Amino acid sequence: MTHNTPEDHGTGCPCCSPYLWGNRRPRDPGLSRRGFFGAGAALTAAALSVLGGKKGDAAGLSALAFTAPVIAAGETRRDRAAAAGVTVYRGGTIRTMNEETPLAEAVAVRGGHIVAVGTEAEVAARAGGDARIVDLEGRTMLPGFIDCHGHISITALLMGFRNLAPRPAGPIGCIADIQRELVLYRDETGGGRGGWLLGASYDDSLLEEKRALTCADLDEVSTEQPILVYHASLHVVVVNSNALSLLGIGADTPDPQGGVIRRWPGTKEPNGILEEGAISLALPRLPQPSADELLVLLDKVQDQYAAWGITTAQDGATRRPDYDLLTLAASRDRLRLDIVAYPFFTHMDDLANGDIEMRRDYNGLKFGGVKLMLDGSPQAKTAWLTKPYEVVPPGFAPDYSGYRIVDDDTAAKLVDDAFGNGWQVYAHCNGDAAADQFIGAIGKATEKYGPADRRSTVIHAQTLREDQLDLMAKLGVMPSYFVSHTFYWGDWHRDSVLGPERGARISPVRSTIDRGMRYTLHNDSPVVPSDCRMLLWAATNRKTRSGKVLGGEQRITAHEALRGITIDAAYQHFEDDLKGSIEEGKFADFVILKEDPETIATDALLNLTVVETIKRGETIYRA
Repeated sequence: MTHNTPEDHGTGCPCCSPYLWGNRRPRDPGLSRRGFFGAGAALTAAALSVLGGKKGDAAGLSALAFTAPVIAAGETRRDRAAAAGVTVYRGGTIRTMNEETPLAEAVAVRGGHIVAVGTEAEVAARAGGDARIVDLEGRTMLPGFIDCHGHISITALLMGFRNLAPRPAGPIGCIADIQRELVLYRDETGGGRGGWLLGASYDDSLLEEKRALTCADLDEVSTEQPILVYHASLHVVVVNSNALSLLGIGADTPDPQGGVIRRWPGTKEPNGILEEGAISLALPRLPQPSADELLVLLDKVQDQYAAWGITTAQDGATRRPDYDLLTLAASRDRLRLDIVAYPFFTHMDDLANGDIEMRRDYNGLKFGGVKLMLDGSPQAKTAWLTKPYEVVPPGFAPDYSGYRIVDDDTAAKLVDDAFGNGWQVYAHCNGDAAADQFIGAIGKATEKYGPADRRSTVIHAQTLREDQLDLMAKLGVMPSYFVSHTFYWGDWHRDSVLGPERGARISPVRSTIDRGMRYTLHNDSPVVPSDCRMLLWAATNRKTRSGKVLGGEQRITAHEALRGITIDAAYQHFEDDLKGSIEEGKFADFVILKEDPETIATDALLNLTVVETIKRGETIYRA
C-alpha cells in the first residue's frame, strides 16, 4: 500500500510535528487527518462528510444563512472617522509604496481618507490653516500592514488559552516550561477557565526532550482539575488523567471515526493524546465562552495586530462560529481593523443562498471569496508532492509523496462554481502536486468563462516550480507565500522534508518577482504569530533556526518584501483602490516606525519598532 491517496491513508497521521512520525505508525483502514481543520468539531464533521461524498449531511451540519449584519443604530467608528477634521503629517520619511512617487514630504488626512500627498508646501496649501500638524520627528510612515492570510477568529478563541508556543513565539523550551506556564495560568485566572487549565500552540518538535507531551506530564501540574493543551497544528490535543476520567475515556473506549486515542505501549490505557476526530470527545466538555467573552478576546487579538502595524486582517476558511463572531462584532461596532473573510468551501452552497454581497464593507467586515484546501503541510509530510519526500515517514512506501484532499473532478467543480458565482477563490496548496491540481482547475474554468481579473490565489505556495509560475502568470493566479517557514521549519525542510535542492526553493519569491508577477507574504496565524516584521526579516534573510541561509538566491529586498504586505496585499483583496499605498483618495491607514526598513540592515528588520498604527485616521495603537 502506497498511502498516496486519501482512501488508503491511515488514521494515525501526525500533526505538524515531525517527531510524531517516529512515535506512531500509520494504520489502515480509516479516515486521514485531511478531514480535520481548525478548532471546531462542527467543521470537522462537515469536511469529513463532504470529502466522503455526503454533501447533504454536510449541509445539515454546517448550514447557515449568510445574511448581512444589522449595524446597531447610532454613530459608528467609521462615521466618526468620516467627520474628522484635517491632520497633516510631516517631518519624517514617508514611503508611499506608490512606485511613481515613492517618497513624500507630507500627507494630509480628512474624514478617514488621504486628501493630499506631496511636498510640505503642496500639502499645506491644500490642508488649510486650521489643520492639526503632527511632527513625525524623523520616523518613517508607511501604509498600514495587511495580513493577507490568517485565521483571526480562531486566533481570538485561543487567546483564552495559555500561550505554550516555542521561542521566539512563546516562552517554551522544554516540558518543564509548559508545566510552569500552566501553573501560572491557574494562579493568574483564579483556577483556570470553568475549572479547566487550557493551553495552546505547544510544538513537541521544538522541545528539548523531542517527544510528545502526555497525561503523565500534565498530571505533574494537577490531578485535581482537568487540563487540555492544543498542539500548534490544531490537529492534536493532550489532556491529563483528571480530564480523561471526566470525559469517560478509558481502556475500553474505542477510537472514534476519523480519530485516534493514543495508548501507552503494550496496553489499551490512554496516554492523554487525542488525535483528529478524537478531539471531538473533549470539545463538548470544555468551558464555552459567551458571545461577549469572545468579543473581548477578539478585541485583544485586534490590539495585538495593531501593535504589529496591521490595519487589515483576514479570516481564511471562515466557519460557522467564526461567521457568527465576526458579524456580531461588526454589528456592535467592535472591529477596529478591517477584516476580510473567506468562507470554507463546505459553505459554498450557503454562501450562494445568502444575501451577503462580496467585496462590500459591512462596518469593517468584508467577504472576499471562498477558501479551498487541497493538501496538508510539508512539515507534517502530508503536503501533496510530485516527487517523494526526502526522508519517508516510518511505515510508508519509499515513493510516498503525500496525498490529495479532493480528486481532480471535485477540485475543478469547486473552482467552476466559484467562477460561475463571480467569487474570488483561494486554495491551500503547499505541495506542487496540489498546485498542479488548482492551476489545472483554474485553466479549465478560464477556458469556460473566459479571461477576467479574478486574482485567484495559491495560499502557502511552498513548493511552486518554475513551470507552474509560468502558467500562473499566464492565468493571472497570485501566490501568497508563508515565507516565515524558512525560519520556523527551514532546517527540517532541508534535512528531512524536501532535501537540499527542493528545500532551498520553498517560498520562491525571487522567481515570482523575476516574472513581473504580484505576490503576497503571510504568517498564517495562529500557526505562528501575525507579526509582519518576521515576514520582512524572513523574506530578506531566509535564515533558519540554526542560522543557516536556506536558498539565498530567493532572497528579496526590503522594499520588495514591503510590497508583499502593503500594495500587493491590498491587490490580492481587491482593495488596491482603497489601501496599500499612501495616495490621494485612499484610506488613511498608516504605520509609523522608529526606523526606516529600507535603509537599516536586513538583520535588524525583525526588531523594527512600531510607534503608532492609524486606521482611517484614528490611532488604534501607540507605543
